[in-house]
Amino acid sequence: MGADDSTRSVEENGENEEEPTVVEDVKVKAADPSSSPALASNRGNTVVVGLQEPGGIFTPHFNTSGYDGNVQAVMFPPLVDINEKGEPFGRLAEDWDISEDELTYTYYLRDDLKFDDGSPLTANDVAFTVTLLFDPDYPGTTDLTETNLVGGLDYKEGDADSIAGIHVIDDQTIEFQLEEPNARALTLLGGTVLSENYYGEKYEKGDLDYMSDYHLKPLGAGPFKFEAYHPGEEIRFSANEHYYNGKPEVDTFVYRTTEGDSQQFFQTGELDYSGFVATKDNFELLESMEFANIDLYTSSNYSYIAFNHESEVFKDPNVRIAFNLGLDRQAYIDARFQGYAQLANVPVSPISWAYTDEIEAFPYDPEEAKRLLDEAGWKEGPDGIREKDGQKLTVYFFTTDGSGSNDIFVTLAQENYKDIGVDFQIEQMDFNALLARVDNGDHDLVSFSTTMQPDPHIGVQAFHSSHTGNTFKGYKNEEVDRLIEASVAVSDLDARAEAYHELYEKLKEDPPIILLNYNKSLAATNARVEGFEPNGFRGISLSLENLRVVDTP
Repeated sequence: MGADDSTRSVEENGENEEEPTVVEDVKVKAADPSSSPALASNRGNTVVVGLQEPGGIFTPHFNTSGYDGNVQAVMFPPLVDINEKGEPFGRLAEDWDISEDELTYTYYLRDDLKFDDGSPLTANDVAFTVTLLFDPDYPGTTDLTETNLVGGLDYKEGDADSIAGIHVIDDQTIEFQLEEPNARALTLLGGTVLSENYYGEKYEKGDLDYMSDYHLKPLGAGPFKFEAYHPGEEIRFSANEHYYNGKPEVDTFVYRTTEGDSQQFFQTGELDYSGFVATKDNFELLESMEFANIDLYTSSNYSYIAFNHESEVFKDPNVRIAFNLGLDRQAYIDARFQGYAQLANVPVSPISWAYTDEIEAFPYDPEEAKRLLDEAGWKEGPDGIREKDGQKLTVYFFTTDGSGSNDIFVTLAQENYKDIGVDFQIEQMDFNALLARVDNGDHDLVSFSTTMQPDPHIGVQAFHSSHTGNTFKGYKNEEVDRLIEASVAVSDLDARAEAYHELYEKLKEDPPIILLNYNKSLAATNARVEGFEPNGFRGISLSLENLRVVDTP
């Protein structure tokens, strides 16, 4: 699904004494690689991957569609990336230093870096990119203001003609000065790089309209370079001979964007790699395709239901706790995912260093939910629906257009909430309409799934009272604010994790959301291609440079 400020994108059962069974992450090798469909086997040294239609903005930092981000990841490696454990490692930057007071970040670029046209990539390009992202006319979602870069706001909001905290030491070394420590600065300032000679040729502060001329003509420094975009069909890339880690063995990489059934496209050989909804049925279907290498892994995203905190009903945290207790989330997860997802207890995935299992998920406890609603003044009416001050406890739940998963959820939720005296009304609509109505505050509850979460801050930043997004507007808790700030005030991961664990405890006392499930991802690769190593933080992007086509027996 989509995302509000990078987070929106759609218990044990108290009656069940047994632990719910969650399928373990697993890799399954193809039983018979030689059974690969002829359409794939005859493709040659080209790899084709399925992708939903992007928005056509292939300039990093300027897109709003996550599918554009998938396209960019092929061409634009960052200075500092995130590995499969959620830990930072160097890509374009060979190394970095953080001063003892955590106010100076120094990045050391690799030798002889080049953009894919052969032009040099230097610290000046890094400085240009960061400056561009502080431009007063910058329209994108990469918010560098949280890095507390010295002079950043002076440039963005004032008359400064440069950013005082950026210091280019030499072609391979750049230093950033911060006003206050912020752990996110490492990857935010160490993000993807735009060529100053190319993207900055027309640059004047306060006027970025010209950037639209470049969105379909990207110049990157990744393993593959852009060749062509045919809307509704494909995006085509060729191997980049200037890539710092060597030219990939695969000649051509293609994102196929044709509408249709990805299972069928994979089964017929039209795709070499595709993602699928992680369910038992899909896993067994892929096992029946004996040419498929299967990856089942836990993602860094999770699904949740957001409260409208400006609604009078949900201003009382005990009412929000009651709505958590009154929903049998484990029953939904079991019915929907058949063991291929697990109940969420905190707003970060189990694969993250910030996760803890020491904080229990809300159990399904309708009796306690009823007690809390009684205490909050919502008394059962003659028809079984609770009332307060003459108002019935009717809530409107927004979700996207009907699907099997929605049918399972809404049926169970209506039954569960009716049992505790809530009139639970469903409104289904397309995703853009849903976003518009949520932004207007027309809802009571709405379902979302986060994007991938390379840093745990992304999953909680919207709970801060100063956050400008609309999804959690009206939520305010000073202790939550303090703990969110503490979680990014130091770079040490252990210290950050401790702050997050305190934060999760506080969020349980004053819940901004109903956590649903941690999602598993299911992907399959035709055995003719080796090298795909998808992970829950970065998808397939880190493995693209290692792809190779092999002869199947």
